[in-house]
Amino acid sequence: MDTHDEQRDSKAEPREEVAPWITHPWVAEGQHKIRFGAQMMDQGTDWQEQRDWVQMVEGLAFDSYWASDHPMLSQDAWITLTIAAQATKKIRLGTLVSCIFYRSPAMLARLAADVDRLSNGRVILGVGIGDLPQEFEQLGIALQSTKARQQALAEAIQTIVGLWQSEEFTFEGTPLQAQQARLPGKPVQQPRIPLLIAGGGERVTLRQVAQYADVANFGAHAVMGGAYQMSDVVRKYDVLRSHCEAQERPYDSILRSHLTFPLVLAETHEMLHAKLDNLPQGWLKMFGSSLIAGVPQEVISSYQALASAGVQYFICSLFRDDMETLRLLAEQIMPAVKAAKITP
Repeated sequence: MDTHDEQRDSKAEPREEVAPWITHPWVAEGQHKIRFGAQMMDQGTDWQEQRDWVQMVEGLAFDSYWASDHPMLSQDAWITLTIAAQATKKIRLGTLVSCIFYRSPAMLARLAADVDRLSNGRVILGVGIGDLPQEFEQLGIALQSTKARQQALAEAIQTIVGLWQSEEFTFEGTPLQAQQARLPGKPVQQPRIPLLIAGGGERVTLRQVAQYADVANFGAHAVMGGAYQMSDVVRKYDVLRSHCEAQERPYDSILRSHLTFPLVLAETHEMLHAKLDNLPQGWLKMFGSSLIAGVPQEVISSYQALASAGVQYFICSLFRDDMETLRLLAEQIMPAVKAAKITP
């Protein structure tokens, strides 16, 4: 999870695109259907538990598993994905998201390429500019202005993709530079590992999505892009379409994903209220605006409405011990929403 909302007065200059507008095969596969990914909200520190959870998610026919990347709060995302790559065969493996300041662009390119080869081409690289000042402080990294971080994101993406696609790559920018760098191993996926940019900022973030990304992702929270109402989702997709037109890029070459953080399900309202009372209240309070909680039919209706607004891909963050929500999502929500075949 990451923020990418820009300040109102941000006027970051456009950068050149890093590759021709070739729709990634994984994006193309989902243009006319709805898919679901899962994320463990409270990852904890038990590697075996993570491994078992990812295997369970794959067995329940989810399309993807997403690891959060907060080094001072939970397990390392790239170790998690390495373990998941060895423990699974089909499911996509993504970061939601890797802050481009926590590792150098060259290191991030290397990690993603390595896990892509290990998984036989299943990685999705989600990137953002960071949303936790205290984590920057703990890692000894200066927290720059929003505008400077957005500029750094553009440069980081150009460096990462350049290293994936070139035998030898040089980039001279500020503040990130790569001088005649090369990766010892390239990704499996072509034309590149799909890139996700997190956030819903309309002046800069969604323009950067149109310039660089294969996936747009936002949700109903300030650190997820501020898409609180259905009208916000519709407006942001209209803005994204306009940015794509300015880049002369097909709008459908970008996968439109939505983050639920968290999702809580129960068979009845009485069971739901009891469950919510027993879940970590700090989490529920902090992420109240992005929480979706209900019985299956209510959540089916909510997701069908989001699909009607343009969402193609749902990423659902779940509490790791809430097996009921995982089961109901897989057995009732996913089939019903997929069967609707909604075309926005």
